[in-house]
Amino acid sequence: MGTDKSKASTFGKDLVRYELSQGVASITLDRPDKLNAFNARMIADLSRCFELFERDETAHVAILSGTGRAFSAGVDYREEHELSEEEMRRLRDPMAPGTLFGDLLTRSGTCKPVIAAVHGYALGMALGLMLKCDLIVAEAGTRFQVSEVSRGLGGFRHWALLAYRNAGALAAEVSLNGRYFTAEECHAAGLLTRLVAEGKARDTALELGRELAGLPPLGVRETVRVQRWHLARFIDEVAFQTEPLKLHLTEDFKDATRAFAEKRNPGPYKGR
Repeated sequence: MGTDKSKASTFGKDLVRYELSQGVASITLDRPDKLNAFNARMIADLSRCFELFERDETAHVAILSGTGRAFSAGVDYREEHELSEEEMRRLRDPMAPGTLFGDLLTRSGTCKPVIAAVHGYALGMALGLMLKCDLIVAEAGTRFQVSEVSRGLGGFRHWALLAYRNAGALAAEVSLNGRYFTAEECHAAGLLTRLVAEGKARDTALELGRELAGLPPLGVRETVRVQRWHLARFIDEVAFQTEPLKLHLTEDFKDATRAFAEKRNPGPYKGR
């Protein structure tokens, strides 16, 4: 660990990097060969980085970004395909409250602001994580998707996050049909803090981060705390309604996951 001016910590095998400069922490997803898709180890590393950010008294704002061609392609379905039937039965929705990934940000202790700097793709779980960030900067041409729809898992969590940000019409469509949608559509729906040119997301996020880091921190954190409390309550209500369904144990989900791993078209779906 270095000085306050340039502090860095790495977990796993460089899957997530933590660095600090002038009060702004950089949390970087670094699995570019897999488009930063989340596996169990990467989620654990990301959770540790956020814990480090919360404990670090010299860190006031975090920038969350990804290396390579994408912010993140979401969950690593190929790894999930390798789980046994018993492991699948023990598995919970990774975005659900009470899971390592599901509790990121919404149950933060210190409530420091986090800015997402997004480019390329933000799919599935990555879209959900982005929508939980306090500010969002996205590059023109970035593509988003509620990829759980085509896996038979439903788009209810993303609907909740999009609707919470007052993008009701867009939320209803993309959480039902699972189509790709663009940064330009997100900006028109009021989801983005900034829509920037290609290659400018991180620089713009850093500018915003330095601006926030220069403000009295307690007032900033109290605003973040209130916002996240209301978001967490909304997410908990959705989880109460949907988690007992266990859609990851359905035949449709298993077929869709196998089809993805085998690079073929899934279906026809059976509704069971």
